[in-house]
Amino acid sequence: MQLDDQNESSNVEDRRGEGLISRGGIGIGTVVVALAASYFFGIDPSIILGLANNNQRAAPVAAHQPPADDAMARFVSKILASTETTWEAVFSASGARYQQPKLVLFSGSTPTACGTGQSAMGPFYCPADRKVYIDLSFYRDLKERFHAPGEFAQAYVIAHEVGHHVQNLLGISDKVHKAQQGASKARANALSVRLELQADCFAGVWGNRADAARHIIEPGEIAQALNAASAIGDDRLQQQSQGRIVPESFTHGSSEQRMRWFKRGMDSGDIRQCDTFKAKSL
Repeated sequence: MQLDDQNESSNVEDRRGEGLISRGGIGIGTVVVALAASYFFGIDPSIILGLANNNQRAAPVAAHQPPADDAMARFVSKILASTETTWEAVFSASGARYQQPKLVLFSGSTPTACGTGQSAMGPFYCPADRKVYIDLSFYRDLKERFHAPGEFAQAYVIAHEVGHHVQNLLGISDKVHKAQQGASKARANALSVRLELQADCFAGVWGNRADAARHIIEPGEIAQALNAASAIGDDRLQQQSQGRIVPESFTHGSSEQRMRWFKRGMDSGDIRQCDTFKAKSL
């Protein structure tokens, strides 16, 4: 990616190397994240929930900026800044104000407003504190475990989580979570799939607009993001982890669906093309 002229974001918190500071018990956010991790990465949610004691409440953590010589931290900071510019323009065009999220770098575990964040969960967004959390070791997993290398694949991961922030600001996440309450497991999963595919589409919208503004994407790099979207499709992950595919248990969408909706956003650059909830077919 061509990011030499891209500014870095001031919204990056570096907690790497800090110990976990928490008290209390597991909040509902931890349960949600644990369940998401179980489907997204094939992790047993009981393991995650067992690591965060009952009704955990996070104590405040001091925010530090990453060191200037940390190339990967600078990379994600530039990607975050690019998403800020993109979504500020999108919101402004509709007469709204974009509220920038924070991005937290951590190692091992960290307190969040959604409970204890664990590296094993992979990158995630916590709507309660409006922060994206990532242990940068995930990028090694993305390359080695998921066979999805490349800078644009790494950028897609950040853009997807920022897409969840956009959904939060637009009130979409709240509507989905309310609709999931009391719904059957299959219905709740189906709504989750539409939410995740929309975040993929929003990531594509960012890619389109960021490239149009600064020509940051080099030839062949779009394929990297498509490969990453495919690598973390529910069908592929289920086949790898349990040897069979159970569509009614999907929470993020199949590899084909994830690629399709990312590409839809990437091709159009239009947030209106990302309404997965009105789509008859995903």
